[in-house]
Amino acid sequence: MKIIRSSKKMSQAARECVATGKTLALVPTMGALHDGHLALVERAQKSADIVVVSIFVNPKQFGPDEDYLNYPRDNRRDLALLRERKVDFVFMPPVEDIYPEGFETFVSVEQITQTLEGKSRPDHFRGVTTVVAKLFNICRPDVAVFGQKDYQQAQTLKKMTTDLSYPIKFIVASTVREKDGLALSSRNQYFNARERAEARCLIVGLRAAHEAFKAGETSLIALKTLISVEAEAICPTIKFEYIALTEFETLEPLDAPQKGAMISLAASVHGVRLIDNLRL
Repeated sequence: MKIIRSSKKMSQAARECVATGKTLALVPTMGALHDGHLALVERAQKSADIVVVSIFVNPKQFGPDEDYLNYPRDNRRDLALLRERKVDFVFMPPVEDIYPEGFETFVSVEQITQTLEGKSRPDHFRGVTTVVAKLFNICRPDVAVFGQKDYQQAQTLKKMTTDLSYPIKFIVASTVREKDGLALSSRNQYFNARERAEARCLIVGLRAAHEAFKAGETSLIALKTLISVEAEAICPTIKFEYIALTEFETLEPLDAPQKGAMISLAASVHGVRLIDNLRL
């Protein structure tokens, strides 16, 4: 496994891979790796000859009141995990390499980012699309792998990939969950044992709504209420930012549940902001 910290050296390594006729897959991460990330790595290894995992906590996607400075970082552990999985390259650039002095160019995907996370976190997706566009330009992947837990992010990046004509196969892998259903997230590290047990409230609420829909429930208000009631029964202090029903591909809001639609939510659980989703 080779660790690269320079964009120029990473670009050179990518060009050398292309020259040998090998395909390259990229797995962008912000580190603090968990089994969800490692599942993406495994998917990448099945999809290409060479795998690059980037580790970069991107300041441009954090708002002024968010947790950029306190975001969990454990490079030593991350590298050990990736070494065990026989990853070929780890790209770990410093902030000044990605955003040199005077940087002022951004990539924006318009319509799909105006709702859900985009409404709650202004400029978040502009930061995400900009850094991933840079990673695509630096690493020149044939394949890029993302997770469905960050569903709107994945759909936004898929749209960017199509609109900007990147010749990249875009893979969205299923969400990896704990045994009790909690979606794996680097932010789960913030919980103590009691809080962690209550964090499963999100998926409990989502699954209850899914079962109600399968049983014939056609009211969106009823499904949202059910999610809230089920979640609050486990974590009475939960604070929802949004519960939304959208079309799967476009994220257009829907007035009534339908098969294949996506229920997405964001909530504060003991002060930790979590997102999750489930497809009907």
